[in-house]
Amino acid sequence: MGYVRAFSLVLLASLAAIADDSAIGKPVPGMEFKDIRYVSRTLSDFGDAKAYVLAFYCNTCPVAQRYAPVLESLHQEFADQGVQFIGINVGPEDSIMDMARHAVEYQMTFPVVKDAEAYSAKAVGAERTPEVAVLDADRVLRYRGRVDDQFRVSGVQPTNARADLKEAILEVLAGEAVSVPTTPVEGCLITFPGDASAQPADVTFAEHVAPILYQNCVECHRPDTAAPFSLITYEQASGKASMIAEVVQEGRMPPWYAHPEIGDFTNERLLTASEKRTIAQWVRGGKQPGDLENLPEVPEFPNDKWAIGEPDLVLSAKEPFDIPATGYIPYQYHTFDYMFPEDTWVEGIEIMPSNPRVLHHCNMIYMLPGEDYDQSTNFLTGKVPGGGPADLKPGEAMLIQKGSVITLQIHYVTTGKPEQDTISAGFRYAKHPITKRIRYMIVNNDALAIPPGAPMHQVTAEDTLDCDATLLAMFTHMHLRGRDMTFLAHLPDGETRPLLNVPNYSFDWQMTYYVEPGELKLPKGTRIECIGHFDNSPFNPFNPDPTVTVEEGPQTFEEMMYGFFFYTNDNETIDIKVDPTTGQQLKAVADARIASE
Repeated sequence: MGYVRAFSLVLLASLAAIADDSAIGKPVPGMEFKDIRYVSRTLSDFGDAKAYVLAFYCNTCPVAQRYAPVLESLHQEFADQGVQFIGINVGPEDSIMDMARHAVEYQMTFPVVKDAEAYSAKAVGAERTPEVAVLDADRVLRYRGRVDDQFRVSGVQPTNARADLKEAILEVLAGEAVSVPTTPVEGCLITFPGDASAQPADVTFAEHVAPILYQNCVECHRPDTAAPFSLITYEQASGKASMIAEVVQEGRMPPWYAHPEIGDFTNERLLTASEKRTIAQWVRGGKQPGDLENLPEVPEFPNDKWAIGEPDLVLSAKEPFDIPATGYIPYQYHTFDYMFPEDTWVEGIEIMPSNPRVLHHCNMIYMLPGEDYDQSTNFLTGKVPGGGPADLKPGEAMLIQKGSVITLQIHYVTTGKPEQDTISAGFRYAKHPITKRIRYMIVNNDALAIPPGAPMHQVTAEDTLDCDATLLAMFTHMHLRGRDMTFLAHLPDGETRPLLNVPNYSFDWQMTYYVEPGELKLPKGTRIECIGHFDNSPFNPFNPDPTVTVEEGPQTFEEMMYGFFFYTNDNETIDIKVDPTTGQQLKAVADARIASE
């Protein structure tokens, strides 16, 4: 007992020492963080407030996890009184994607930001998670310490003896001095980054960095691609070294928005912690070239203009689209002057702008002449930032029905000078006997209404599989207020299986997430549910207008919640042989046989 008591006294003395009040009553220097969209932010971005609450946390601290609902409750209580809560993630092992998912999982509706170097914690003297700091309207530190004393490292009390944070907020709002300006904090010590000069200098480009870039980056970062610069040579990489280190550490590059704890995807792009550390050490160690004579071999990539290979059919607009230098361009709709003479099976489709800089995204459907644009039943493919063309494996194909025409919905953007674009579409006909027709389901909610200022407005939608299905891929589509989306499969036996979580959705980099072929099977009657959150708050840097209620619509200042679910019917057994030069069926075949259940 004497040992335990002595240890407890040492612990309390240590905690009391941390509660240094030398910074209390002093203005806090400027702070900078990254939000869930990788955008640099400062306290000024939160606007004027009567008080600011900075809550320092990391995803894995158990005490911080217990206090997440308490902080959210306090945020809800004081939001209308001019108090701005800010969650500041200082966990070195937490990526920005991890931070975004944690906020969704714990329903933290106040803004969360990442401070990888923990500068903001140093600025207020915080040393543990979940330590909080309260600043007044002039950004003077008035309180630093615990939220309350209910949750401890060693256990939980039924109630708290004193609501320290709440009392401090009330006193600041009342213009009074905080009666207890510092309190000891139990939780996890913040790990502050070490001295950059101590980083090893023996990491070289030739031996260590080039293999990482060649395997993960140069598929895009090479000449004649959409990427803004090449990273093949030492000169190219060293000229961008600091930026490379920053974006890989944040998880912004290679671009990947599906959280790795949910689902396995064949096109996953993630660097390991070791690879990120190697790049950081190379930069901090002076960007040493190493023996450039022994560089690994540069990967070879197809030089074809078309990613699907040479198309069998190319449709092009007869006249170019004129894009002004500035301003907002409403969606353009273009129908190609070509009608498919017969049912046509295709296994590759690609949209090709002549000027990729001006095309943000484009969707393609087939339709009968005179019909309205409707992608809910006849969607073929799209072109989005980060996405690829429809390129199916042998035996799988999409059907374009006889008498149809191809219509594009095009979102052009300005570049600062007048531009033109002539858009085309390429089709590769099926070259193998077709055994599976690609099908899809759009899980969407077209009755959404996002309230003004809402930071995390939830919208849900669901649809039910009418057959036993094999999942092929998923795709999320939202607009500028889209924050995150999750796919869930509710099986008929009551099991719920998570399929995909995109915790920090990016309108500017939308991807299709491909599952391992044949691996994920779902029985008939499975409900596919999509859960999305929208940020209509002023803190959203891309929000067109946080003062309006946002409803569903195709323009980017409106919103959409679309979850695309691509699959094949397990009970469908077809055997269609086609002419590879036309994509048309070679001989009469009985209607698709549906296996009896």
